[in-house]
Amino acid sequence: MKAMLLAAGRGERLRPLTDRTPKPLLSVGGEPLAAHQLRALAAAGVRDIVMNVAWLADDIRAALGDGARWGVRIRYSVEPWPALETGGGIHNALPLLGPAPFLLVNGDVWTDVPLETLALPEGMLAHLVLVPNPEHHPQGDFALESGRIAPDGGIRHTYSGVAVIAPALFDDCRPGRFPLAPLLAAAAARGRVSGQLHEGQWIDVGTPERLYALRSRLGSA
Repeated sequence: MKAMLLAAGRGERLRPLTDRTPKPLLSVGGEPLAAHQLRALAAAGVRDIVMNVAWLADDIRAALGDGARWGVRIRYSVEPWPALETGGGIHNALPLLGPAPFLLVNGDVWTDVPLETLALPEGMLAHLVLVPNPEHHPQGDFALESGRIAPDGGIRHTYSGVAVIAPALFDDCRPGRFPLAPLLAAAAARGRVSGQLHEGQWIDVGTPERLYALRSRLGSA
C-alpha cells in the first residue's frame, strides 16, 4: 500500500512559527515532525510515499529529500499557491498514487495509530480512524455505528487525520481547490465509509500550544 502525507498548507494557526519554517519541518523530539511520520510509515511496511507540497515546498524537499534515510521513497506532488486544500491536493496526486487504495495521513498529527493494521473493507470508499474528542474540538466530526461512519447520529468522534482512501472516492471530481470532508460525508451517507475508534495517543499539532505540549511530552524541541 502507498501512502499520502498531506503537507501543502501554511499552518495558519501556527504562525508566526510557520512563516519561515513549513509545518512538516517544525522540530519535535529533536527532529522534524515529518520524520516521525515517515518512520512510523516505514515501520508499518509502507515504503512508497507521496507528499503534496506548496508552502515553502523547496525547503521541504531539501530537508526530506527522497526519504532514503527513513527507509522510504518520497515523491512530491507540487501544488500552486494557494494550495489545493485536502480534496484538491489528493485529487491532484492520484497519478502518483495509482489505482489501489492508499493510506492517508495529515501532516500535522502525531499518533501511535497502528498503521500496519489499517485496510479498506470491501465495498467501502474510505476507512477513517476516529479519536475521542479533544478539548479544542468537543463537537466531533462523525458518529460511528457498527463499524460504519454516520454523518449524523449519536455519539460523535473526531477524525484523526488518518484514513485509507479508494481513488474511486474522487471519480466525480474535477481539478481545482476543494476540501475532503464533503466527499467523505456524501460517501458515508451512502453507507460506503467504514471506521474505527483509536483511544491511544494522538495530538493535532495545529497551534503553538499543542506543538509545545508535544515537545514537552517527547522531552526536547
